[in-house]
Amino acid sequence: MRLIVLIIAFLSAAPAAAEQVFVDVELVLAVDVSRSMSPRELEIQRRGYAAALTSRDVIDAIREGPNGQVALIYVEWSGWNAQRVIVPWTIIKDAEGAEDFAARLTAEFNDSLRRTSISGLLDYATGLFEQNEVRSLRRVIDISGDGPNNHGRPVQAARDEALAQGIGINGLPLMTREGLGWQWHLDDLDEYYRHCVIGGPSAFVIPVLEWAHFPDAVRRKLVLELVGLPAGPESGPIHRADGYDCLIGEKIWDRMMDDWN
Repeated sequence: MRLIVLIIAFLSAAPAAAEQVFVDVELVLAVDVSRSMSPRELEIQRRGYAAALTSRDVIDAIREGPNGQVALIYVEWSGWNAQRVIVPWTIIKDAEGAEDFAARLTAEFNDSLRRTSISGLLDYATGLFEQNEVRSLRRVIDISGDGPNNHGRPVQAARDEALAQGIGINGLPLMTREGLGWQWHLDDLDEYYRHCVIGGPSAFVIPVLEWAHFPDAVRRKLVLELVGLPAGPESGPIHRADGYDCLIGEKIWDRMMDDWN
């Protein structure tokens, strides 16, 4: 009897288990800050995301979800082991929360980093979902970038491992012609993303051809991700074993190194 009393007393004194938080989507916003991006482009991206997050369309999309809240994290990336969290995991459920996220996003602007490793970003971002202490039916990595993978392991392997964990991947290829990275640009970067980067049931690519269009593209992308709808069949993923050369970025890098040497 004394043992039973002690067990009851122990259970009564133990802290209650943390209440599980459910959100409609866990979304990693992964933004390219490789050396090919100019300082102007880096600032445009931060301000574009801030404007999109606080837009009426995005706030309405958040509120209309079954749980009425989402979890976001904003990460900047470049080379294989070069990623930095600008705004950590944050639950947003209203305009006030979105405005706070946007304010933190634009409080200061960092310098660019070297190389371009989409595979490194995917490996890093996949691990972030274990750190947010929330649950959802959808986990998504949203990648914006102005060039193909040229550092770290092949992008297809990293993509396939993320997809095997039930993580969706969307792309925002930046097909502008500004900054120092003209020699790394692909004229069909949108097709590279479709064939080699994105994946999942609702995956899509929304290319940005001019920086003036960036805020609207981000807003449209966020709404689609928050409600879980594809952008359309023409924007969806293509995975063909004998199709696009997903090592094109590595080959461009090797060729440039040979020329410089």
